[in-house]
Amino acid sequence: MNALFSPDFLRNPYPLYAQFRQNQPVLFMEPLGIWSVFDYEHVKQVLFDHARFSSEFRPKFEEGTEQRGGGFSLITMDPPRHTQLRTLVSKAFTPKAVAALESRIAAITHELLDQVSETGRIDLIRDFSYPLPVIVIAEMLGIPSEDREQFKHWSDEVVASADSVVGATNSESQQAHEEMNAYFRKIIALRREEPRDDLISALLAAEESNTHLSEGDILSFCALLLVAGNETTTNLIGNAVLSLLENPDQLAKLRARPELLPSAIEEVLRFKSPLQAMFRTAARDVEIGGQVIPAGSRVVAWMGSANRDAGKFAAADKFDIARESNPHIAFGHGMHFCLGAPLARLEARVALQAVLERLPDLARADQDPLTPARGFIVHGVSSLPLTFTPTKRLD
Repeated sequence: MNALFSPDFLRNPYPLYAQFRQNQPVLFMEPLGIWSVFDYEHVKQVLFDHARFSSEFRPKFEEGTEQRGGGFSLITMDPPRHTQLRTLVSKAFTPKAVAALESRIAAITHELLDQVSETGRIDLIRDFSYPLPVIVIAEMLGIPSEDREQFKHWSDEVVASADSVVGATNSESQQAHEEMNAYFRKIIALRREEPRDDLISALLAAEESNTHLSEGDILSFCALLLVAGNETTTNLIGNAVLSLLENPDQLAKLRARPELLPSAIEEVLRFKSPLQAMFRTAARDVEIGGQVIPAGSRVVAWMGSANRDAGKFAAADKFDIARESNPHIAFGHGMHFCLGAPLARLEARVALQAVLERLPDLARADQDPLTPARGFIVHGVSSLPLTFTPTKRLD
């Protein structure tokens, strides 16, 4: 099972996924004590059927140590409480609310590109695809975007904490959670005294069916938005640029037909899904794919594999920005469909349009193997050095 979590696998998991889909689409990984589901229909079923596959689970970071105060409660929760909380926080992600952010996203995008445009070099992750979404999220929450290096550290540690499922240990993950919670508690206390026009203040004041959010609920949502929001968008933008560079015919097609950009983003979500896996727990004995998963078992639904299932997608291993049928599940499925999906799509569209317009002759700076992003549940690279023909700043 070591191959499943090696750097080579993290860089390119798709050949191994194909083997599992063909030979053992529903598999008990005995050394890890977890069940894995790899094909499209079964992954979709696991994500959708909350009655049989519960989301309620709090991972252990160390033996005998449970995650405390500020975990991802919204994604580790079943109805009816999940429905109540999602209704409250979803107000910040209505189509109207997200559309109103476009001008600010564009301004941040061009500010970041202005910092590198005259140099002819960019680390797409460090200089652009990480700072962009984290600044947007920080501004939504009402926290200082200047603290983004600290946010990056916390995000990396929290995402890597999922590796505890496969036996990895890292005491820094628990520390990161505690530091992040302490940080947000201070912000919450300030907003109780002096509310502002930001999301944390809105959450404190929110009410739906006489259900208020507790401090723990708000901590959980802040952590979820800060970590999941920026990790997904960072990897979506990075994976998009990498996929286009690796498929120059598709890059040429996109330059010739820029109206294909939304379709190209959907294809990146399918082809290199930023989030590869989600966890569930069998609520009772469940038969799926000819296997019986015992009640209480941990189940990993491999969305990254499902989105390459040839039984669902024609030419599944081909990157095709004009793909006509693309029912990918990169943002999940069912009641836990990613709340921030519209924001991620908007950020990716604005960012990629600007990159294509402002960074001509874009190319890899070297051909060294890329370092995968930390944590097996995400798919991306930690650094992507690129060169381009220098251009003038816009300001």
